Amino acid sequence: MSHKNLGIIGGGQLGSMLSVAAKKLNIKTTIYCDDKDAPAQNFCDEFIFGSYRDNEKILEFVKKVDVITYEFENIPFETLNEMNKLKTVLPKPSVNRLIQHRLAEKDFINKLNIRTTRYVSIEKKSDIETLEDFLPGILKTTTMGYDGKGQYPIKKIEDLNLINVDFSKGYILEKLVKLKKEISVIITRFSNNNYEIYEPIENTHEDQILKHSKIPAEISNKILEQSKEWAKQIAEELKYIGTLCVEFFIDRNENLYVNEIAPRVHNSGHLTINAYNVSQFENHVRAVCSFEKIPLKKLSNAKMINLIGNQIKEYRNNTNLNHNEFFFDYLKKEIKEKRKMGHITTLL
Repeated sequence: MSHKNLGIIGGGQLGSMLSVAAKKLNIKTTIYCDDKDAPAQNFCDEFIFGSYRDNEKILEFVKKVDVITYEFENIPFETLNEMNKLKTVLPKPSVNRLIQHRLAEKDFINKLNIRTTRYVSIEKKSDIETLEDFLPGILKTTTMGYDGKGQYPIKKIEDLNLINVDFSKGYILEKLVKLKKEISVIITRFSNNNYEIYEPIENTHEDQILKHSKIPAEISNKILEQSKEWAKQIAEELKYIGTLCVEFFIDRNENLYVNEIAPRVHNSGHLTINAYNVSQFENHVRAVCSFEKIPLKKLSNAKMINLIGNQIKEYRNNTNLNHNEFFFDYLKKEIKEKRKMGHITTLL
């Protein structure tokens, strides 16, 4: 096996888990992050702290590594593009640019004849005032924003006066579906029509933050097949290399909609670490480092609970976990409300 050095941009829990997976494959990891307290420095081989626009620091990072990947999508496209001229960045920067922009992303999905929620571009406040049939809806910034940041629920036109929206930024208004369920499909694509795909995961959110995930999802066989097929189509069309997550809504009439694409490993896939022979993290590392693909086998059904804020405390001191429970502490320095501090996976 080759001793590669994998560069990872971003040092949160996903970077940590990618580093752990890489170690298992005898791959070194160098992390570049703009947070000097980033928890992934506890798990990687080398950690470089610097701004995503600091060209000298970035060059130092690029010289050390063989291939580059990232654990979150809000990295300046120019930064990724410049890196890609010197070393391969996977998934490729153009994927990231598309997915950073909610409007471009939804247009892309619809062009594949895949259903999304109804949406419309909003450039000024008065645009919304004529769009009664998109309400109740959710107003989102077209760029940035995750875990509910940059999102404003609007039930009726009058709600516009209650929120403080800076319309110099671009927005998208999405019509709310009568939601029955949310699922996600995680797929790792290695090359043309060559991928491994995990079974759909059922997710529950609280305050727009993922709280629970479980497999198997309680869904019809039709939805199971359609969600996997759509995830494959999206990965193939993007010529994606690595692990990708597609998040879906199911409405009360059993219609499936793509909500969004995450061009990276995903929170809902944490349970793959314990429930499968190869986790989403290991598969991502294998794909971007051109390692062999191993057929996926599910070892167990599972559920995962995110530990948010203070919820981590009781587990940090709890030594009597059951044999089927696995506790992950992200080793974040500061406990904050709404911050993902760790998770617990239970095999069922």
